[in-house]
Amino acid sequence: MADENRRRYLFVAIDRATRWVFVRVYNSKTAANARRFLRDLERACPIRIRTILTDNGKEFTDRLFGLRKRAATGAHEFDTLCAALEIEHRLTPPKSPQTNGMVERFNGRIEEVLQSHHFRSGEELEATLHRYVWLYNQQLPQSALSSKTPLQAMKDWHKLKPELFKKQPYYRPGCDR
Repeated sequence: MADENRRRYLFVAIDRATRWVFVRVYNSKTAANARRFLRDLERACPIRIRTILTDNGKEFTDRLFGLRKRAATGAHEFDTLCAALEIEHRLTPPKSPQTNGMVERFNGRIEEVLQSHHFRSGEELEATLHRYVWLYNQQLPQSALSSKTPLQAMKDWHKLKPELFKKQPYYRPGCDR
């Protein structure tokens, strides 16, 4: 875009049961931003997060693969935050994006939204992303959820299993706004 000369990175979390989405945009893929994302997600998500699955990016793990194979130590900054929040951190197998299929499909939807618009600024792009996430969570019925929205599914889960929640699910944006 005309007003930008740097990359930005989209961090995405999706609840597997309700398909509720949470996003943040950062200027870099760093462990500090991954920790910030997890803290913000943990605060915003009404559901108690028990497990998180990430790829093998250096922002999430110190595991090496390829010629220098090494298992994750659990001492990475992201792992220590997960431990403090009592969240199990799982890693996808290297070079297997299909393991994180929900996020990959959602990223494809985001790409379609971004390709169908012409943005005059990074700010306008982010506002569009946040509007889309709001619509996705609260207005767009999902076939995998029997034509319910993610928020409706979350409310249904809350009625069935309130012990899985730390707070009542309301109309939450799932993003900065």
